[in-house]
Amino acid sequence: MGWFMPSPTAVEITLSEQERSQLEAWERPRTSAQALALRSRIVLAAAEGLKNAEIAERLGIGRDMVRKWRGRFAEHRLDGLCDEPRPGQPRKITDEKVEEVITKTLETKPKDATHWSTRAMAAEVGLSQTAISQIWRAFGLQPHRQGSWKLSKDPLFIEKVRDVVGLYMNPPERAVVLCVDEKSQIQALNRTAPILPLLPGVPERATHDYKRHGTSSLYAALDLATGKVIGRLHSRHRAIEFKKFLQTIDAEVPDDLDVHLVLDNSSTHKTPQIKRWLLAHPRFKLHFTPTSSSWMNLVERWFAELTNKKLRRSAHTSVRQLNHHICAWIDTWNENPRPYVWTKTADQILESITTYCSRINDSGH
Repeated sequence: MGWFMPSPTAVEITLSEQERSQLEAWERPRTSAQALALRSRIVLAAAEGLKNAEIAERLGIGRDMVRKWRGRFAEHRLDGLCDEPRPGQPRKITDEKVEEVITKTLETKPKDATHWSTRAMAAEVGLSQTAISQIWRAFGLQPHRQGSWKLSKDPLFIEKVRDVVGLYMNPPERAVVLCVDEKSQIQALNRTAPILPLLPGVPERATHDYKRHGTSSLYAALDLATGKVIGRLHSRHRAIEFKKFLQTIDAEVPDDLDVHLVLDNSSTHKTPQIKRWLLAHPRFKLHFTPTSSSWMNLVERWFAELTNKKLRRSAHTSVRQLNHHICAWIDTWNENPRPYVWTKTADQILESITTYCSRINDSGH
């Protein structure tokens, strides 16, 4: 005769006002570690009367984790949500002091600076610089750093994201997909003194000043499937140069293949002259990235490699020499091309942007 073990009934959670207040404070990631914030959300959800499966689905975690921290709270209350102390010297800094440091770091600025330093924060709260560094490191705070970001204001942002990402992840048959852009104003620079070579214990050294010998502009088309690059150098960057580059692509790609171009919204890509050329060459199909979204064009990744591996530390005495070196670098790349693989779906990208916007709105910025 078969037998089965009935599923255990979830422990009922009832909170006092003090417990609820503390849990609501802990669940804010701005003032507590992520693990403690998650455990607090589990208990608060349990206090709403939700079942373990419902809590797991809401928070995107496993039922075992819900069951564990629900039971720990039922047995030990608030103390059950904190990790057991590790062996070693007892802590000298209280939770209240840690919270004060985090809150001041996130919500205030020093009177004489734009951001906190370890020295300034240590003087403010009465701790050592080492203690401040440890707290900041534990909570991933870096006041000395500043990143940059920009959200596209393109009214067709969602449509363009889905179009370009769909092209990357499911390219059409009997067609080539090319990521196209221009790297303009590449300067032919020569240092005012010879570059000193690398030696044991001494890095390569170059003078900080240089002489300018003109500029060049590079149009490049990166083949999504193979990683090969079609390049053409120009002294200027106008619609006429873009048309010549389209003619170069037309000559390079076999006639029996359609050509899908991923490119930005530059005015040189939309002039009447370019539109007439495209009408005469119907196999060319253009896919525009959203405004302020150059990160969606994979050729930008290739431009970064060109800059880091060739241009940044090189010296050129003329534009002609610069162009020769760029062409040689492209030829070397095409001998062993490496395609870039796009992995994120359009839904994942849009969800990430939505989540980020919600975070910055909730933080009051």
